[in-house]
Amino acid sequence: MIKVLFVCMGNICRSPTAQGVFETLVRAEGLDHAIAADSAGTHAYHIGKPPDGRSAAAAARRGIDISRYRARQAGVEDFHAFDLILAMDRDNHTILTRLAPVGRDGSLRLFLDYAPELEIRDVPDPYYGGADGFEHVLDLAHAASRGLLDEIRTVYADRLDPAGPHG
Repeated sequence: MIKVLFVCMGNICRSPTAQGVFETLVRAEGLDHAIAADSAGTHAYHIGKPPDGRSAAAAARRGIDISRYRARQAGVEDFHAFDLILAMDRDNHTILTRLAPVGRDGSLRLFLDYAPELEIRDVPDPYYGGADGFEHVLDLAHAASRGLLDEIRTVYADRLDPAGPHG
């Protein structure tokens, strides 16, 4: 199982949206037997709370249900549990870099690194803006999720085969 963790600040807007978009794509591609996703925040502001209602509503309009997710804080153990840890922006990437155990930060990247065609590196935080910000996050998550899945198919091809690496 390839495990991917999406991380933003509070784990109620960007990272659960990215998780939902990615899980929906993985399921549509028939790879949910081999790829799992989760999300977390670098801060403890909203632990145990569901995604922001605006994020959940925007996702639902696209057929993505993120309402069952609950916010949690990222921890050192995540660097051992996940193959890839994807920060939504450079600020959270910096926080995660400081949190990473020695030698375990190789799994840490920016989520939008998987969508270089967008020519931006940070998923903007929609929390203090209007509804269009949540739609924009969904658009960015779709583009980066496609690139992420393409890379997983290349890098982890042997782990995606249901028969396993020994066929």
